[in-house]
Amino acid sequence: MVQEEEMSMSGFTVLPAVDVTGGAAVRLTRGVVDSGGSWGPPARVVRAFAEAGAAWVHLVDLDRAYGRGDNADVMRETITSAGVDIELSGGVRDAASLRLALDMGPSRVIIATQALGDMDFVCGAVRDLGARVAVALDVDGDRLKARGGGGGGGLWEAVDVLNRAGAGLLVVTDVARDGMMAGSNLELLQRVAGATDAGIIASGGVDSLDDLRALAALDGVVGAIVGKALYEGAFTLQEALAAVGEARR
Repeated sequence: MVQEEEMSMSGFTVLPAVDVTGGAAVRLTRGVVDSGGSWGPPARVVRAFAEAGAAWVHLVDLDRAYGRGDNADVMRETITSAGVDIELSGGVRDAASLRLALDMGPSRVIIATQALGDMDFVCGAVRDLGARVAVALDVDGDRLKARGGGGGGGLWEAVDVLNRAGAGLLVVTDVARDGMMAGSNLELLQRVAGATDAGIIASGGVDSLDDLRALAALDGVVGAIVGKALYEGAFTLQEALAAVGEARR
């Protein structure tokens, strides 16, 4: 499967987001499920993105992330049948939840912002697992603000500790823009990228092909998670892949 080193300055990865609650893929606005926003079995949605050319899919267990149960069986089935690299997210806050996530077989697991309250765990996972893990930084201003609660603290202090641990990939989300289609926070992403050698995956607010082109032009930003813009037809995945390809030439 694709390794982290291939997500580098020479390329830019568009990761369609598939958020799962109650066994179904759904559409979100700031973490809240949109009315009429169910897209059916997540395995079907993931396969559709794979057939459209996705190299990676960002798969989220919302119920585990918000502490209201989980979709373990559905997630495992979706990963097994995906035919594409899966980045699995949702409620990975400690060694036990990380082990459960890894056992489902994704190419990479995202350690939740909530886990940053235990930096010994996070740094140990980064050192031990390398490209199998990325660390989520859910950001509000210069503070961490985990979706689902917990995991506060200063953004720049966390980046400093993660740098010393050798983190290779950070998923940076402006929580105020998540699911809002308000455009990416390019300034935030540029500042974080300038403070670390880790690759940055942008999340939250992508709304247009021009937005994706701007992200792809930022030094250190190696990918973007795209959700609502795809589901609402702002552009197709094929158009997104072509746009970032042009921006990186």
